Amino acid sequence: MNKTITVIQPRCQDEEKTMRLKSVLEFGLEGYEYDLLETADEIAAADLRGRKLLFAIELGESGINLEYVKLLKRIRLNRDMFEGCLAGIVVDGNSELFTKSVARHMVFSANRAGCAFPGRPLVEGTRTLRNFNIIAANLGTDNETAYKVSVRELVERVCNNKKKRVDHPKLLALHAGVPETSNTMLLWSMIRDNLDADVQEISLRNGELHDCHACSYETCLHFGEKGKCFYGGVITDDVYPAVLDCDGLIMICPNYNDAVSANLAAFINRLTALVRVRSFSDKRLYAVIVSGYSGSDIVAEQLVSALNMNKTFFLPPRFAMMRIANDPGSIMQNQNIKEDASAFAEAVMKEFRS
Repeated sequence: MNKTITVIQPRCQDEEKTMRLKSVLEFGLEGYEYDLLETADEIAAADLRGRKLLFAIELGESGINLEYVKLLKRIRLNRDMFEGCLAGIVVDGNSELFTKSVARHMVFSANRAGCAFPGRPLVEGTRTLRNFNIIAANLGTDNETAYKVSVRELVERVCNNKKKRVDHPKLLALHAGVPETSNTMLLWSMIRDNLDADVQEISLRNGELHDCHACSYETCLHFGEKGKCFYGGVITDDVYPAVLDCDGLIMICPNYNDAVSANLAAFINRLTALVRVRSFSDKRLYAVIVSGYSGSDIVAEQLVSALNMNKTFFLPPRFAMMRIANDPGSIMQNQNIKEDASAFAEAVMKEFRS
């Protein structure tokens, strides 16, 4: 068992606000050897490559930690800062807001700098800790103890994570685009041609696709245990079996109003039935995102939040290829686009085979 981890905790000047996070970390890290880095300068100066990391971020009522903002700048300017790292993240807030959005920014930026994240890498403590009501009830304890136990479990998953090697992976690509006019589909075709893998594509564009209708927990669990969903259709007939069988999921996402398309969002929501009964932590998540103008980072962060933080997919380093293209076919005007598509495919294969 690996009992060594590096804690990156951007310093908060108000010691009173840090007391709860300090207590939570003491519980979560008991028995582990760890280095503590607290300023952006010392974090940037350290050689962190290949380490197991725990990001621990304290937020005041404003949702802003100035040392964290300095760190975020360093990360976004150093694209190999976390090469070979695996990390979890704890965000402790003095508000009911901002903890998830800060975590999304952090995970996305660290991922672009080479950091991987296991499924459900986030533990967040809002001001009231009401977000732990269900976990506390399941554990038969109070919310603060549930918070501490969740951090302890996260530390254990980060330190003991063992990545599965797959020489010839099965990849599931989901889209809702029109191949004849979609720049996103054109970029995906260039990537697909360079993948040495079994690739299954499923279009969610055709046919009637129901979004999640929020069945009761018992109903959702009942159908999930059978690998199905109450509303059936293409999701349970085609997509569920393909998700269960694949080693990696590739989301092909044009940017629709700074969000994934409605059909892809419906797929994400409908995955809840399967997540009730199993983890997807052995399946890697990738994305191909094309924006007409800007905002690819917003779509990527949506996928991080929904499929990595919530639905438990493993987030490999640099999981998303993002480009800008507007008029049909204009993706080809991106400089070195074919070479970049080939390089992304090569990185995907290297991740499975390492």
